[in-house]
Amino acid sequence: MPTKLRKSLLSLCILLLLGLAHGGWLDAAGRDYTEAGFKRALVTFGIARGLNGVISVAQGTEVAFQPAGVGVNFAPGQILDPANDLIERFSWVMLVSSTSLGLQRVLLDMTAWTGTTWLVTLVAALGLILLWWCPRRAGDWPQRLLQLTLLLLVIRFAIPLIALAGEGVYGLFLQPRYAASTIELEQSTERIGRINESTRQRLEEEGAPGLLERAQRAYDSMVGSLDIEARTAELRATVARVSEHTIDLIVVFVLQTVILPLLFLWLLVRLVKGLGRWLWTGSG
Repeated sequence: MPTKLRKSLLSLCILLLLGLAHGGWLDAAGRDYTEAGFKRALVTFGIARGLNGVISVAQGTEVAFQPAGVGVNFAPGQILDPANDLIERFSWVMLVSSTSLGLQRVLLDMTAWTGTTWLVTLVAALGLILLWWCPRRAGDWPQRLLQLTLLLLVIRFAIPLIALAGEGVYGLFLQPRYAASTIELEQSTERIGRINESTRQRLEEEGAPGLLERAQRAYDSMVGSLDIEARTAELRATVARVSEHTIDLIVVFVLQTVILPLLFLWLLVRLVKGLGRWLWTGSG
């Protein structure tokens, strides 16, 4: 059996946690943070799909310039292919992250349910009664009930604590990276959209022109061909920025919605096991 000091410390911790469970403050904070993360994931998923859309449009366009009879083709889709592949994979990452956050919202509602809180309270009360008043015939029931109490408390507080830990890490380390990356993806979407629009206008000017129109087209082709290198350089720079910031966003959401929750849950389980060993055997 644990010593009186250990029983006192354990009882105090359990009572404080039960008070916190009935107060609902931690649940409300966890719900707010989970909702904020879920909204960020949906917004980022929408940005990724929008960028994927303009790149897909660019992949189906090609403009031919023919100054002095020499053909020069401008095919933005070929330059954007690597970025498009990465964005498609990023969309799947965002779908998994959004699903993870949505699942956390549901689990938070389940663990914060009044019935769950009172079930934990009932088991904890029985465990504490047997801890302090333990007849010989009780056997190992006090230990079992206290172990069950600790397990239920972990289940009860795991999701809000994961939400608080994830939001804390996001605010300290990930928020600047997230903000810069989403802004860059939005700007890249606008840049590629402008290129698509200019390409579309060029294609609409195709047809059977008259003499004046043919002269104007020859001049435009010559000017356009001189600008191809600049456009190509701009697109290549856009691809580099999109790739860099997409990877940054993958790191942000995988860390916050997959790695950190699993790590924090593992730490909680280890903490409970260590507490149980300390309580009943006195070992570290």
